[in-house]
Amino acid sequence: MIDKIMRILNRYGYVYLQGLWGTIWLSVVTITFATVLGTVIALIKMSKIKPAQWVINIYIEIIRGTPMLLQMYFFWLVLPKYMPFEVSDTQSILVALILNASAYIAEVIRAGIQAVDGGQTEAALSLGLSSRNTFFRVVLPQAVKNILPAMGNEFIVMIKETALASTFFIPELMTSYKTVQSATFLPIPALTIAGVIYLVLTFILTRGIGVLERRLRSNER
Repeated sequence: MIDKIMRILNRYGYVYLQGLWGTIWLSVVTITFATVLGTVIALIKMSKIKPAQWVINIYIEIIRGTPMLLQMYFFWLVLPKYMPFEVSDTQSILVALILNASAYIAEVIRAGIQAVDGGQTEAALSLGLSSRNTFFRVVLPQAVKNILPAMGNEFIVMIKETALASTFFIPELMTSYKTVQSATFLPIPALTIAGVIYLVLTFILTRGIGVLERRLRSNER
């Protein structure tokens, strides 16, 4: 088994590296855009505009109530057919990933903001700060401390969920496994290599998040 793994790495190691880069790239782009969209969604949900709240609640329920793979298939089929410009498979899957992650991130951001003691908002307003300045200078900096650890966990989840993109042959780690498995006819060693890479990547990220959480707690003291 180990000999087979070493032979695969010697010959196809670059394929796994390309897949690793694809996984990281998909995850970073997804989390970046999903954070922006999720912030907007969270602010709308916390607003006093009832029709907008209803739309956002329906959106979140649909995203959270349907499988990620179904959403990928939906956008993979719909976007290239109905958009007025050409949309690639990668772009379609990326849209699905971003929209999916934004619904979960919106709830994380909303919970982080609402976890800030309301008394601080009242105190800031009583001191003459506007609602805008109160939010950005008082509430948001404290909310970030609540949000960052959960956002790190969301990034780890996204690292693993990008594996579904291999269904559409989007360049990422599981797609690399399929490529190597087809070339070597050694499915178990090829899959083991992919699994170890995922494990190492998520382990590093988990430890990094742990360090961040400890630093945030120490800064609060």
